[in-house]
Amino acid sequence: MQLLYQLNEKPPYGVTFFLALQHMLASIGGIVAVPLIVGGAIGLPEGEIVTLISASLFVSGVATIVQCIGIGPVGIRLPVVMGASFAFLGTLIAIGQSAGMAEILGAAFVGSFIVIIASFYMEQIRKLFPNLVSGVVVTLIGLTILPVAMNWIGDAPAGDPSFASLPKIFLAASSLAVVIGVSVFCKGAIAASAIVIGLAAGYIMAIPLGMVDLTQLYEAEWFAGPEPFKYGMEFSLPAVISMTLVYLVIVAEATGDFMALGNNCHTEVTGKDLKRGLLCDGLGSTFGAMLSAMPVASFSQNVGIVGISGVASRFVVGVTGVLLVLGGLFPKLAALAVTVPKPVLGGVGFVMFGMIAYAGIRMLLNAADSRRNALVVCVGLASGMAVTLEPNLLQHFPDSLKMVFHSGITTGTLATIVLNQILPKSKKAKTSDGDNNKKMTAKSILIKPDKSAARLLQAKARRSKQLAAEAGK
Repeated sequence: MQLLYQLNEKPPYGVTFFLALQHMLASIGGIVAVPLIVGGAIGLPEGEIVTLISASLFVSGVATIVQCIGIGPVGIRLPVVMGASFAFLGTLIAIGQSAGMAEILGAAFVGSFIVIIASFYMEQIRKLFPNLVSGVVVTLIGLTILPVAMNWIGDAPAGDPSFASLPKIFLAASSLAVVIGVSVFCKGAIAASAIVIGLAAGYIMAIPLGMVDLTQLYEAEWFAGPEPFKYGMEFSLPAVISMTLVYLVIVAEATGDFMALGNNCHTEVTGKDLKRGLLCDGLGSTFGAMLSAMPVASFSQNVGIVGISGVASRFVVGVTGVLLVLGGLFPKLAALAVTVPKPVLGGVGFVMFGMIAYAGIRMLLNAADSRRNALVVCVGLASGMAVTLEPNLLQHFPDSLKMVFHSGITTGTLATIVLNQILPKSKKAKTSDGDNNKKMTAKSILIKPDKSAARLLQAKARRSKQLAAEAGK
């Protein structure tokens, strides 16, 4: 896919703002949802929940800016949006309900150093992620977060009569149609802004349907800064262990996100790049814990926006970070973005998340050139989707293992890495791992190549050389 703006290009100011806005709109719902859900689940007053949301937006913005622009050895310098990850949700609620916010922040603070330590070994970790493994991980990221878009479209608890009602389906389908239409029939900056145009069109259509709730906009304060160490920090071994396991999941997911971004940006991601990116991930969560915010991680949905828009400029997403910081300091701005109806986000999410899976499939086409590799891919994808589609497969596992394997991304990644390491490779397979130009088909993957035709051609070539030599004599 041809890029409209390369990684280090700076679009015009107006275009930059418009493109940055669509990244913000795509991510702010997730960034706000985590502190909103956690705060409500552990019984925080509404005022404190608003403060928690503002702090999370502020920290997400700062971490995004550092990832995109880079400060010394920190920041991957790719268009990465950082935010509060849903991977932390269950653990944060469990800790908070038993011990409160102080223990949540203490566990997040200590656990973040696991990511920081892991970043110094990324040269070795990178070797575990050739195209074959990275392709599976990136594809799983796209496929396993599709349920998020489905839940946005439903916009109600599962089983509720209002789940995915016809007006919600209409909004989602209309928003999706606008994104597709703009992407296909428009060019340049307009095509690159397909996501935000789809969101705007869906928002406008939702107003006469009575699906836009402006209550949060009216109630939000004009200015509210983060409050460092608002709750203090408390430390307990079980909480730290639980959070550490989630951070290990984040390392795997972040590695996949960075690989997918590198693929979408037409840029090779080295072990050094991964080190800088994960170092920013870890330090971002450390910084967040000190400012009484939720831990942060890279946002997969924004990887899809880079793919669909063709805009790989890290400076665009750097401006997104600035907008998130402003959203944290001026809650009215964040509240306006939060009023976008969930079904509109869900319809657009189909494209964003699907583009991530597409990026993974493209990576697999550069690696899966043998039946051995096909087995690795099949088992990796199947194991990851198995725990995603049927979580009860893990019901007899210890809680500590459930916490690790409940993520389809983690399960699929581990299965793929293990199989790729233990299954024997032929010498030809080893040399072809880095061949990105070879054409692949399903037939070439699953069926042994016919060597008789090649031997016949070689024999004809030798015979031609002999005849030429005899004629020369």
